[in-house]
Amino acid sequence: MRRLIVLIVLALVGAGLYGWTTSTSAVSVSGNRVSDSTFLAELGAIAKTPTLQCYLDALSHSSLGPGAGGDTISASSAATWANLRIEGISVADYVRTTFHYTPNAQALAQGETSLEGELTEAASSAQYTCPGTAAQALAAMPAEMRNAEIREQAMSTYLVGKLNTTIPLTTASIKTYYTNHVSSYDAVCVSIALVAPAQLSAFSAAQEKGESVAALAKQFSSDPSGAKGGAYGCYAPSSSSFASVRADLGTTKLDTFSTTPQYVSSNGTEMALFVAPTKETVTPFNQAAAAVISDIQSLNSTAASSEEESILYASAVGVNPAFGRWGIASSTSGPSVFVAALPSSTDALDSSANLTTASTSKYK
Repeated sequence: MRRLIVLIVLALVGAGLYGWTTSTSAVSVSGNRVSDSTFLAELGAIAKTPTLQCYLDALSHSSLGPGAGGDTISASSAATWANLRIEGISVADYVRTTFHYTPNAQALAQGETSLEGELTEAASSAQYTCPGTAAQALAAMPAEMRNAEIREQAMSTYLVGKLNTTIPLTTASIKTYYTNHVSSYDAVCVSIALVAPAQLSAFSAAQEKGESVAALAKQFSSDPSGAKGGAYGCYAPSSSSFASVRADLGTTKLDTFSTTPQYVSSNGTEMALFVAPTKETVTPFNQAAAAVISDIQSLNSTAASSEEESILYASAVGVNPAFGRWGIASSTSGPSVFVAALPSSTDALDSSANLTTASTSKYK
C-alpha cells in the first residue's frame, strides 16, 4: 500500500490521509496552488470514469491505471496527472505574467473545442477506442478540473500563436507549406525484399551490378510478393501507414532498394527487409490537406514543447511527497514529477530485465 493513493473521495473530505491534510497543496507552481482535496477529486474522477481515463492515457502516453483495491490509482498514475497539471499551470502563469492575457468567453469556448480536438486526436493516434467522446470525457471532470483544463488550453493556444517558430493553421499558411514541401506528399508505390542473412552479401553485390528492383525481389525475397517482383502496394497521404512508409524510404531513390535494411522476424527467423519506391504521384492539395495539417501541428507541438520545457525550468514548483517528487528523473529528460524507487525486497535479478519487446512490421 505504500505506493498506492486511496481515492475514496467522499471519505477524504475534511479528513487527513497518510499524515497530510486537505489544507495543504498537492502541487504549486509559482504561487498557484491546487489543494489536496481538489487534486484527490480529480484523481477520483479519473479512476472511476473509463472514458476520461482512456483519453488522458492517450494524451499522457501512459496508463493512468488503478491500484490494488477499489477506487484507487497507482502512484505512477498520480505522478503522471501531477505532471499534466503542473505543465498546464506553468504555461498559464507564464502567459498571464508575460503577456498580461486572460482568456475571454470566446477564447474559453475555443479552448474547449481545441481541448476536445486534442483529446480526440491523441486517442486516434494511439489507436484507442475510448468508451465515449472527448466531450463526454470533459463532462465527467469535476467542475473545477474542467474549468482549469479549458482555461489552460486557451492560454496555451494563445502562447503557441506568439511563438516565432509556429505556423498558423490558416488556409493560406497550410497551402504555402504544402507548396514548399509538395514532394513529401507524393503518393508512393513500394516494392519490398525480405532477404535471409546468408544472402545479404549476394543481394548487395547484385544490386551494385545494377539489377532491377523486380529482379532482385524475384531472386532473393522470401516474401510472397517476390514472385511478382516485390510489388507490395501504394500509399497515399490519407493512408494510416503513409508517414511510416515515407520514413522508411527516407531519401531512397526511385527504383532502388534502401541500402540499410530493417530487421524483422519472419516465422521465427530474423530477416532483412529492404524497401524501394517504384512510383511517385503528386497528390492534389485537397487530398493531402489532412496530412499537411498533421505535419504542421507536429512542428508546432515540437516548438511548444521546447518553450514549455524552458518555462518549467524557470517555474517554482512544489509537490506533495504523497504524489511524487519534482526533479530531474534522468539525464535525458527535463524536470518532472516522478515516483521515487523503493528498495528491492530481494537481491535476485528481475527476470523482466532480460525481456525485449517484439514489434511487428507494417509490411506484413
